[in-house]
Amino acid sequence: MQSAATIQQVGIITVSDRASAGEYQDLGGPALRAECLERGWEVLAEAIVPDDIDRIQQAIRSFSAQGCGLILTTGGTGIALRDVTPEAIRGIMRVEIPGFGELMRMRSVELTPNAILTRGLAAIVDQSLVIALPGKPQGAVDCLRFVVGAIDHTVKIARRQPTSC
Repeated sequence: MQSAATIQQVGIITVSDRASAGEYQDLGGPALRAECLERGWEVLAEAIVPDDIDRIQQAIRSFSAQGCGLILTTGGTGIALRDVTPEAIRGIMRVEIPGFGELMRMRSVELTPNAILTRGLAAIVDQSLVIALPGKPQGAVDCLRFVVGAIDHTVKIARRQPTSC
């Protein structure tokens, strides 16, 4: 568990045409929610949006405005035609943080060879850290666990709070 000083306020966005249309049960969002709650983080907002750049951007901006210092997306990071989550984030980010995506891919490829195809990333949007995670529930949770050590510090920087650096 985290101390009260480091409890993250989180928004979770599932990006899926089928889940947003009610044709498919969202499993990624609930898996991330459970992981966040296990860490003692507060989930402030959740949404399911289609694979649409504008809708993804609107959800991210809305969650940031609601006070989510950490926004997790699940889905839309592959190479299929409708996978546009990285493009949506890059369209509104202040800065990309390449190390997050690099580490997620490096560690994930040890679990599955197809992880090399993911385009997961992290970026600062407004005053939030946004992390784009895979759509598969276990892949999303695994990737979050790979980068969790850098989240508190990065959120503080995104929110322009004092840090030890």
